[in-house]
Amino acid sequence: MLRLPDHWVWDSWYARDDNDRWHAFFLRASRALHDPHRRHRRATIGHAVSTDLHTWHLVADALVAADAPSWDDLATWTGCTVRGPDGRWYLFYTGVGRAEDGLVQRIGLAVSDDLTTWHRHGTSPLVEADPTWYELLDRTLWYEQAWRDPWVFPDPAGDGWHMLVTARGNTGPTETRGVVGHATSPDLVNWTVQPPLSVPADFGHLEVPQVVVVDGQPLLLFCTDAAGARRDGHRIWVAEGHDVRGPWDIASARPFPHPHLYAPRLVPGPAGDWSLIGFLDHVDGEFVGALSDPVPVRYRPGSGLTPAGTPATTAAD
Repeated sequence: MLRLPDHWVWDSWYARDDNDRWHAFFLRASRALHDPHRRHRRATIGHAVSTDLHTWHLVADALVAADAPSWDDLATWTGCTVRGPDGRWYLFYTGVGRAEDGLVQRIGLAVSDDLTTWHRHGTSPLVEADPTWYELLDRTLWYEQAWRDPWVFPDPAGDGWHMLVTARGNTGPTETRGVVGHATSPDLVNWTVQPPLSVPADFGHLEVPQVVVVDGQPLLLFCTDAAGARRDGHRIWVAEGHDVRGPWDIASARPFPHPHLYAPRLVPGPAGDWSLIGFLDHVDGEFVGALSDPVPVRYRPGSGLTPAGTPATTAAD
């Protein structure tokens, strides 16, 4: 696993370069804060490199908070990294600023030619919540304005790019407004906010969304630690769909049981296999703050996403 002696590590995402090296980007904050709840307001985006997803070499941080005053001058949060058709790397990230005391989330962009040195694209947010469909900051409804954790992927038909976002709808019961936010772009730079790809379904929010095709099945992976009727003690959820572009039936999502993992990502292996990598949250009452080793998984009809080696079940089961 990736565990740092002086920093907590949590949400992460991955990219593979031309030399088959894996690059992990992750949130990190100093353990000198003592209280792990304080880490969110001090988060930067760390960077490590591996050839096997087990042993990691730490390199320079990818991104830190901007100088004040800026929309992202408090902390930089979860995102994703993709390679554009121009060969450059695009790191989409969540930013929060001091002006709103970190309560309003927006999406920004940094660009790199080598996956190592990153420069912000402009000085303004790239994508912001549109009140036509999404809840804005209202402390009487929710404790923040949720518009974070961008997941960007190319349209399967070649029609530009899609971005999924942790968001909340602007109607319905307060505790269950979590939806899959959506935006589209022709070029990774100019984005148009679209209606959500799901309807509220008993989740307060759907964190770190990711879509992939595992064993031929389009899947939406997300997690939640917010109140809602569907939690049932589970925090990692998987919804099945007909297309990676959605829409997604969140009400039919199945839990992926794991006692300590949070904010996992599905990462492909060399032979069409898949693994989950997330961070270890609380173990024996103590916050760990380290990335897990890969957890092999597979998709089974009737069972959903399960740890590899788990016996298959049927719908009757």
